[in-house]
Amino acid sequence: MSEMGNLTLMADYNRWMNEQLYALAAPLGEVALREDRGAFFSSLFGTFSHILVADIIWLKRFARHPGCGAGLASLDRVAWPEALDAQPCADFAALRERRGELDALIAGWVPGLTPADLDQALAYTNMKGEPGHRRFGSLLLHFFNHQTHHRGQITTLLSQAGVVVGVTDLLVRIPDQD
Repeated sequence: MSEMGNLTLMADYNRWMNEQLYALAAPLGEVALREDRGAFFSSLFGTFSHILVADIIWLKRFARHPGCGAGLASLDRVAWPEALDAQPCADFAALRERRGELDALIAGWVPGLTPADLDQALAYTNMKGEPGHRRFGSLLLHFFNHQTHHRGQITTLLSQAGVVVGVTDLLVRIPDQD
């Protein structure tokens, strides 16, 4: 599979896993979702929020990359998060809706990228004000890996809350070859 094919697969996996985890978490209710569970972002709500915030930050950076911005134009109306632990949504229902919108945007945008887009470097500034200049395709890998990392934390927190998470492997999204 090509690099583009792998990134499209990751966009699909991202959407699928988020749908699964939000559906599993919703019945816990707001109080349980906001309960401090000793995680890096404290709670399930905090961890779900962090993934959303980090995705918004990266996508807004990606929108500045030549050839990539048109598919991300709708993010112009979204404010830059002020911190990585920001919680931009008032409740879990709003967070879930925002996540779904963002995942649809990602899944629609990634397949339109080209190998030339991936090979160009993206200049950006991190949240500490430090400049970066890295290959765009590699930054996309980081983007998807970051989501997976924190969803792993969410699956642990859900399991500790008594929720059976089930299969989370990327393997289930890879088509069988005849």
